[in-house]
Amino acid sequence: MRQHRTTRRESSPTRRSAWPAARRVARATAVGVGLTALTTAAGYGLLLGQARQARRVIPLAEAPPPRGDGVYGAKFPGEPITMVVLGDSSAAGYGVHRPRETPGALLATGTSRRLRRPVRLYRFAVVGCLSAGLRPQVDAALERAPDLAVILIGGNDVTNRTPHSVAVRYLVEAVRELRAAGAQVVVGTCPDLGAIQPIKPPLRWLARRWSRQLAAAQTVAVVEAGGLTVSLGDLLGPRFAAEPTRMFAWDHFHPSAEGYAIAAAALLPTVLAALGAGPDRRGFTGDQGVRSLPVAAQEAARHAGTEVRGVRVGGREHGPGGRWAQLRRRGAWFGHPRAGETGGPPETPASLDEATTSTVEERA
Repeated sequence: MRQHRTTRRESSPTRRSAWPAARRVARATAVGVGLTALTTAAGYGLLLGQARQARRVIPLAEAPPPRGDGVYGAKFPGEPITMVVLGDSSAAGYGVHRPRETPGALLATGTSRRLRRPVRLYRFAVVGCLSAGLRPQVDAALERAPDLAVILIGGNDVTNRTPHSVAVRYLVEAVRELRAAGAQVVVGTCPDLGAIQPIKPPLRWLARRWSRQLAAAQTVAVVEAGGLTVSLGDLLGPRFAAEPTRMFAWDHFHPSAEGYAIAAAALLPTVLAALGAGPDRRGFTGDQGVRSLPVAAQEAARHAGTEVRGVRVGGREHGPGGRWAQLRRRGAWFGHPRAGETGGPPETPASLDEATTSTVEERA
């Protein structure tokens, strides 16, 4: 069994350099957002009123989401791949009623079928969790000797106005602990809360700004720490607007089963690549080129479904603008190609849902 190093290592100058870059990215992401009127007392009062209204419309969590822990694809040969899912309600799958509809079950089933290997899933995500609450989840996950950790976090940090530097610090500590133990790490960055319909303008605009700032800062820090990121952003926004009763769960805030399937479809190619399956290009337009990490983080925050990973250029990890990073963007949007983009067919929610029809063969 893999030996885990649970002691924290001191931050080196290279690691500390990620924080100024993350702060610069957060500031740059906010450029162009028209929020001048919100600085007035009247604007502040309007925001408070809208926040109270949103809380009335969006009810509190009533029951924990279903658990999907167990072995998926037990019929396949080989030692099971151990996958752990950490984070908040979006990672836990709050809003669905069946274990196979949760993000962890979707990813475990998709991974098992693509790699033809059994996958053992453990979900440690907690509804309402902030980034500061990742520590206990990481400790529990390390006891399972994970091969892969998927983290979805950030929405509650936005709604609780956690300073970005604080939220990102806890996240990067989690990534480093998991990477030091030998696990690959994929982080779905903060979703765009401006896409949530019960939140109305101008509060929606502010929520979008905060979400993108945090997502960009998360991307910089996670890639510097050795993880991969996938921007969730407003991944569900267009479909939420067009089909709110289908894409929202009963609380009008969390995704429905189909909404989670869309998010899992965005994460699955990166999960497979992290496990050494090679670059899975289904659903991607191809490599989108190399950027400095801060620039890549800004682009990813604006374009949902974008993967960011660290790369070397000319044998070097860093260039004049900081760490080198590569972008990959999904070539389709909810089953329909974007204007001017071509590529293979996307991993659609329907195909992911079909993949989850098998039951969990073994309960953990």
